[in-house]
Amino acid sequence: MSLDRTDVEKIAHLARLNIAEQDIQEYAENLSDILNLVDQMQAINTDDVTPMAHPMDAIQRLRIDEVTEGNQRDLLQTVAPAVEAGLFQVPKVIE
Repeated sequence: MSLDRTDVEKIAHLARLNIAEQDIQEYAENLSDILNLVDQMQAINTDDVTPMAHPMDAIQRLRIDEVTEGNQRDLLQTVAPAVEAGLFQVPKVIE
């Protein structure tokens, strides 16, 4: 697929991009090259290719989910400016 100057101008308008006049032809060529590459990739038969989530057979090592720090709410509320019924009070920011 080949894009011309008017196609690039329409795309730039829709994307709200300001492209300099001298750069429009280069954009048209680059976008045409990208679309040609996509056409080539779509032409490849991938029926026997198994989809995969990641190209590497890596397993993500996760840490054990365990509590490392106890509840310190009471301690933290002793220095809080405003507390009510065990909850921190914060100033209203949306009216």
